[in-house]
This record gives sequence, structure tokens and C-alpha cells, in this order.
Amino acid sequence: MNAVTIIVPIFGIILIGWAAALAGLLSERVSDGLSEYVFAIAVPALIIGTLTRPGLEGEIAWSYWFSYFGGAAIAWAAGSLIALRRAGIGRQGAVLHGFAASQSNTIFVGVPMILQAYGDEGAFPLFLLLAVHLPLMMGVATFLIEAESGRSLWQRLVGLARVLFKNPIFVALLIGMAMKLLRISPAGPAKSILDAFAATASTCALVALGAGLRRYRVLFDLPGALVVALLKTVLHPLAVWLLAFHVFSMPPAYAGVATLFAAMPCGINAYLLAVRYKTETGLVAASVLVSTLIAPVTTLTWLALLGHA
Repeated sequence: MNAVTIIVPIFGIILIGWAAALAGLLSERVSDGLSEYVFAIAVPALIIGTLTRPGLEGEIAWSYWFSYFGGAAIAWAAGSLIALRRAGIGRQGAVLHGFAASQSNTIFVGVPMILQAYGDEGAFPLFLLLAVHLPLMMGVATFLIEAESGRSLWQRLVGLARVLFKNPIFVALLIGMAMKLLRISPAGPAKSILDAFAATASTCALVALGAGLRRYRVLFDLPGALVVALLKTVLHPLAVWLLAFHVFSMPPAYAGVATLFAAMPCGINAYLLAVRYKTETGLVAASVLVSTLIAPVTTLTWLALLGHA
């Protein structure tokens, strides 16, 4: 499939959502409600439906995870080190800079694009990575930020567990994996309902992302936001590509999915974490917006490199 054919519908829908919000056709309440629907119902239905689909098989390759998270560690370290060299940014702020430079927008952009590019061949490695990505990245960020908070290791672990088990995406991944292991596949009305919700996931997610971009301010520390955005969309996928294709061995679809997963813009979780800890909120918000705006160009380049030209 041609790279332009893949990205135009995806970023076109994001642009329409953004334009509709700027024109006042979609209010913030609609954007928030649509986002909640995507997180709580549509994407969990897509995950469970995909993981329980008969014939969806794949291998668990440790090299796949090493490649992706090795690249994420490089981008995270680079973002944190650059931040520490800037005046007025403390340790917590540096952690958030690094997190934003390595946390991919998987649900809103990554899932639709990777399924569009790789289809069933990429579905298993995609959801395999999703299952580890959320708890690992959020866990590391939370531990680093709270390292000097005085809370014990057990308290931090309990807090992280509560956050994860309240996350519908994480719960859906657990349910889907369990059903797959038990060889349980939805059928009849249950499958029809699941498929109906899953069919809305991609479009609703992209519209919600586009409409949500209205609240971010690109002019807040534009140079800093551009640095984070380039680390996310260029350095992160470059490091993963080198590891997946030239250092480790894995099926080509796995290497491609890992690279494209890393090429996604900054994830919304980075902004939510910045709001939670009340630090670097403006910079992280601007990074989400800038990385999403440049993502059509960088993603087109990565798709071409991966053979989708």
C-alpha cells in the first residue's frame, strides 16, 4: 500500500477534527466525551476483537521488545540530558522532557496507522507491544518523578497498579490475551456488538485527537517543543530501526511495526503526567501539538523507508 494512501486519510481526519474545533463546530465537551468513548469502549472493543480473532498468531520475540525499548531509552536519555542543560528545568522537568520524547501516541494514531500499513500481519506484534508499552513507560516515568517524594517502593507500586487497572486499554489487553490463551472467541450477537464498537475506533480516535489539539499552544517555548518533537519522530524511530533491522533478528513485520510505532508523535500521556505533577505543562503540550503537525512528513518518510512507498 502506498505511503500517501496510508497517511492522507489518517492525518486528513485529524485535520478535519482540528478545523471543526477551531470553527466552533465541536466544543471541548464533545472532544472530551469522544476521547472518553474511544478510551473506554471503542479501542478496548477493537483490542479484544482483534486478539480473539481466529488465525491471529505470532511469536513472542524478545529482540522485538529490546529493539523498541532500547530506542525509547536512547530518545528518553537524549531528551532529559538536553533539558538539564537548559536554565530553570529541574530533575522532574527533565524526566518529563525525556518521557515526551519517547512516549508514542499509540491509541489515537499508532493503532489506526499500523493496522492500515501492515494489516493482520502487524496486528499481533502491535498489540503485543501495546501490552508492555503502557505499564513500562508510565511505570518508569512515575518512579523517576517520585524518586524523592518520600513514598516507599511498595506505595509507589500499589499506586501504579491502581492507575493501570483503572485504564480500560490495559484491562482490555489482559482480557484479550486471556481469551486468546483460553481459545475463546466471541460469536453471535456478542461478536456483532464488539465489531460495531471496534469499527468506530479509528475514526473517532482521530477526530478526538484533532479536536483536542485546539487546547494546546504551539507558541509556548517553540524551540524546546521542536527539539522534543524531533527527538520523538526522528531519533526514536531511527534508533529502533537500527536495532530492529541491523542489530537484532526478528520477522520483517515485527521490525516494521516497532519502527512505525516509534515514529508516532508524542503521546497524550506525557501531557497528562505533566498536568498531574504540575511541571513543564506548556512545553509538553506544545510538543504534542508540534510533533503531531510534523508527523505527516516524518511518517511518510518512515513508511517509504519501510517499503510502503
